[in-house]
Amino acid sequence: MRIKKITPFLVDRFLLVRVYTDEGIVGNGEAGLWAHQKMVYQAILELSDYYIGKDPARIEHHYQVVSRDTHFMGAALSAAMSAIDVAMWDILGQSVNLPVYQLLGGKCRDKVKVFNNVTGNTLAERGESAVRNVEEGFISLRTTPFFSGWEQGTSTQAITTAIEIVKTIREAVGYEVDLGLEIHRNLTPDEAIILAGELAPFRILYYEDPLAPQSVEALDYVARHVHIPMATGERFYNIQQFKDLIDRKTVSLIRPDVSLAGGITQCKKIAALAEASFVGIFPHLMGSPVNLAAFVQLDAAIPNYVLMESHVGADAFSEIVDEPLKREGGYVLVPDRPGIGLQIDEAKLEKFPFQSRRITGSFRADGAVAH
Repeated sequence: MRIKKITPFLVDRFLLVRVYTDEGIVGNGEAGLWAHQKMVYQAILELSDYYIGKDPARIEHHYQVVSRDTHFMGAALSAAMSAIDVAMWDILGQSVNLPVYQLLGGKCRDKVKVFNNVTGNTLAERGESAVRNVEEGFISLRTTPFFSGWEQGTSTQAITTAIEIVKTIREAVGYEVDLGLEIHRNLTPDEAIILAGELAPFRILYYEDPLAPQSVEALDYVARHVHIPMATGERFYNIQQFKDLIDRKTVSLIRPDVSLAGGITQCKKIAALAEASFVGIFPHLMGSPVNLAAFVQLDAAIPNYVLMESHVGADAFSEIVDEPLKREGGYVLVPDRPGIGLQIDEAKLEKFPFQSRRITGSFRADGAVAH
């Protein structure tokens, strides 16, 4: 079997890829550099020159060839390679009539725990959203503890509001469900320390991305002063970055993105590194039902998986695939179809024209960039 064509598709805010073989099997994948999809689209076209004519089953070999050819690295290149990598795993699974998780060693779990986001523009709306999610069966929730425009106020205001939001959610749903916080890289190190100290009594499951990702040293500083488990890594794009983070013992959870950090090939290795240090895998998932399907295959096959965003039935994009995944309460069911468990319906893609993203920025009251 040989790869005969690779086609990327810009769909709404997603970048999908299909890898076609000379035996009629088509693999499906998705790239995860959501802010710069056109760059990755071009990278996929350029990389196709190498992959076409190659055996899609030599997945690890192809990763090594492409990543080490000139040793240039970066998120756009890694996202392109990740999408193609997932598609090749999909091809391999279909060719032997097995789900990808079987090729990775078999299932460690029958279903994958997921969380849903608590949203709202007022405290009352946050409480109502939390209750609604629990009524829908979710046993794990996440919220960003800020309201729109928070960056226009003072640091004290932001911290006070964050505490009020978390308190409201806990009062609404109690302590029988998990609650994580997505800080979204919005705080300075000292702000992150102060807020974490105030939030400790609310039994927070994780403190996600309190700082911008550029400085692991700054994250180390925060980790020495807080008593809430921290999570980060969604912007990382290679195994070496994750190894550094794991070796530092800074975080309890790492956030590899299958569609950015090297596909299934590399994320399985990242999970193994984390397992050896008792670090949990909390994948960063952003994308279409194709990405969800790929992530679930990895989640099912690794022992240290912890949690992932739901993304099931949340929008109209389920129609772009032939058989969307199903949620049962707070879990996504692991499908037993070959490959990643679904096929892209190309005829439906034109219903969702690409939405090009513009750089707008977020600013403080004095005009400075907020984060």
